[in-house]
Amino acid sequence: MTLRLDAVAKSVDGQVHIHPTDLTLENGTMNVLLGPTLSGKTSLMRLMAGLDAPTSGRVWWQGEDVTGQRVQDRGVAMVYQQFINYPSMTVWDNIASPMKLMGKSRAEIDAAVRKAADLMQLTPMLDRKPLELSGGQQQRCALARALVKDAGLVLLDEPLANLDYKLREELRAEIPRIFEEAGSIFVYATTEPEEALLLGGNTATLWEGRVTQFGPTPQVYRTPVDATTARVFSDPPMNFLDVRKEGGRLLFGDGQSIAALGKLAELRDGPYTAGFRPNHLEIDRPAGEVMTFTATLSVTEITGSETFVHLDHHGARWVGLVHGVRDLRLGAPIEVYLDPAHVYVFSDAGDLVAPAAYAAAA
Repeated sequence: MTLRLDAVAKSVDGQVHIHPTDLTLENGTMNVLLGPTLSGKTSLMRLMAGLDAPTSGRVWWQGEDVTGQRVQDRGVAMVYQQFINYPSMTVWDNIASPMKLMGKSRAEIDAAVRKAADLMQLTPMLDRKPLELSGGQQQRCALARALVKDAGLVLLDEPLANLDYKLREELRAEIPRIFEEAGSIFVYATTEPEEALLLGGNTATLWEGRVTQFGPTPQVYRTPVDATTARVFSDPPMNFLDVRKEGGRLLFGDGQSIAALGKLAELRDGPYTAGFRPNHLEIDRPAGEVMTFTATLSVTEITGSETFVHLDHHGARWVGLVHGVRDLRLGAPIEVYLDPAHVYVFSDAGDLVAPAAYAAAA
């Protein structure tokens, strides 16, 4: 059982929402669509579901061309960020509604509803109406309804965004296990790289209506094919710095340089772009070989156990993520440190030409 998009594209009033996209999703897999708001995640899901027709290209389901097929004729379940429930029906009836339409027996329906309700921590609320529930409970009701539908394709469009932190973390860990037994294709849209890493499976990164990379989630994270993918799969986005290769060395700003070893040694002399993630930029000098840069501290954000430090490095904006609560003076110069093993190198066109040493060895 596969879902295949064959050069699928979507334009509305001359504006491109989805550029031509080839994508194949296999049975029993979790597939994450990762990208910022308006990158095309929901548009791509609607094309997968049949809610929208592509401007060009074909959609194949289990080897059959379903491009023009109505959504109600496909085995699809979809859960949105804004939960949708029937307000006049109890939670039990809301969850049971897809099975009733399929003509299942009362005993089958009740068993499935109670199993899903237990997984979603809704058992005490089965006799209530949706408006008597909290927002998080209403979203769990919508998730439970998708679970009992036994659909071949389950689309989850940022389904946890409106839940409280504790429940969101619990369900992030539970969702892959909850749906694993169903053997369906799951597509989960999110703006959060951390959520993609927690869900695992495969990840497609999206930017301005384009799928920039698709593959096993750890692989996409560790070895992004270009700077755009690296930017999408990093929160805050990856920091960048102009560099130049001359002979056997790679020259950075502030007079810093590193030996051009491994793949770097194969590069032609000339300009490149270096990238490194915020959690690899440090303000306490670590042991071993490091590069030292001087920047100006512009903003600090204390999250509790960590601090985001926003820096200006010769006009380039960098963000570092450091442990602990730091008392730092805004507007003051600050030295920051970077392990060369954490540096990615991209061409002028943005293509990855050398992965970080730590990623290449992973």
